[in-house]
Amino acid sequence: MLEKIHIFHTNDLHSHFKYWPRMQNFVKEQRMELATLGESSFLFDVGDHLDRSNIYTEATIGKGNVKLLNDAGYDVVTIGNNEGITLSHEELYHLYDEAAFEVVVANVYASQGSNPFWMKPYVILTTTHGTKLAVIAATAMFEIYYKELKWQMDDARGTLIRLALQLRNKVDIIVCLSHLGVTEDELLADECPEIDVIFGSHTHHILPNGKLVNGVLLTGGGKFGQYTGHLVVEYDKKLRKIVEKKDSLIHNKDLPKVKNEIDIVQSYEEEGKQLLDIPIFTTEKSYNKEWFHYSQLSDLFARAILDKSGADCALFNAGIFLDSLPKGTVTALDLHRIFPHPINLCTIELTVAEMKEIFQQSKNEEWPYIELKGLGFRGVIFGKMLTYGFSVNEDRQLLINGKLADNERIYKLVTLDLFTFGYFYPSFKYAKKNYILPEFLRNIMIDYGQRIFKP
Repeated sequence: MLEKIHIFHTNDLHSHFKYWPRMQNFVKEQRMELATLGESSFLFDVGDHLDRSNIYTEATIGKGNVKLLNDAGYDVVTIGNNEGITLSHEELYHLYDEAAFEVVVANVYASQGSNPFWMKPYVILTTTHGTKLAVIAATAMFEIYYKELKWQMDDARGTLIRLALQLRNKVDIIVCLSHLGVTEDELLADECPEIDVIFGSHTHHILPNGKLVNGVLLTGGGKFGQYTGHLVVEYDKKLRKIVEKKDSLIHNKDLPKVKNEIDIVQSYEEEGKQLLDIPIFTTEKSYNKEWFHYSQLSDLFARAILDKSGADCALFNAGIFLDSLPKGTVTALDLHRIFPHPINLCTIELTVAEMKEIFQQSKNEEWPYIELKGLGFRGVIFGKMLTYGFSVNEDRQLLINGKLADNERIYKLVTLDLFTFGYFYPSFKYAKKNYILPEFLRNIMIDYGQRIFKP
């Protein structure tokens, strides 16, 4: 007997809900039709469903996303880095308390105390015809962040291989939810042909019909709700083997519209706005933002991050300010609009020679016009690189807060974590660092503003 098994899958939605009503309506209708044919179907999400740059997600601390996943009838999800490292330990610990689906992630666990009850290394699903399907999963290796947030990580690939070998003789099919990126997926497939399908994400890659590597089918459904994936597996019950597996991507913009879908999506934003419309502090003047110059807002922000970090000097790009700080009552909604980024601060220890090199690199005339995508940045353009508390004089000597730097000293620079990945400043990748977690830039401005302005 040949059994057809269907798995619909999504990944890297990042709280882009534009097509959410129609894509979930489509999947529900498809699953109902398949059920009448006696064919089993499942619905998976491969992580980064939430993104705190979205007002609804921010206001509900991700619980709104979980409600949407519940309403859509998801069976299994895994966590991406946006679930894993943009929430405090406590917020992640309780994120899925009300989940009506399974949450699988095998390479993350609490460094102290017990794991949350929902955190499972794998689950086994059973089709209507009794075929057993194991779902294993792992998330991207942001070890330093997880450690700061009181989570531990095991090597993702090694953990998945161990689980696949452990489960191979106990189930009929093994699939993996991988929030690791396409390169890691290919390496995993090379090393572990025991896995039948790897559902990919994290690198936002698009594989219109999947990709076979060492007999393992890899999938990739882009980002931001562009696609819904549909995997079809034909399983021979008598021979106990898969005879065919194929994946396809459905472009969500081409799906039939749902009645009042614009109102539905708008309602998420309105709920978020209402929850965030909370007075935080009061200013006596407005603080303007500029993308190509220093500004009143950049001066204020520099004081806030230097105060928070205790660093000697600061470095950041002007493009992080998406709006000006208004005069009068400032709300949490205002600060989210100005700083929507899931970005943290980081202090870096540097020598005088390294500081001089950083200062020179920061003068790159092409950087301000870059339309930066990713690395936590949610702005429009990169903007001017701003330096506070350090400069180089005409004699190429480093000045720290206006005084000649001590060549024997190590100085502490506070910057944005997006610069520590090595893309703009390669030396930052290997320097001694301390990430300031879990506060985002907006949280640091809230704390600072409440201390220096009227409540």
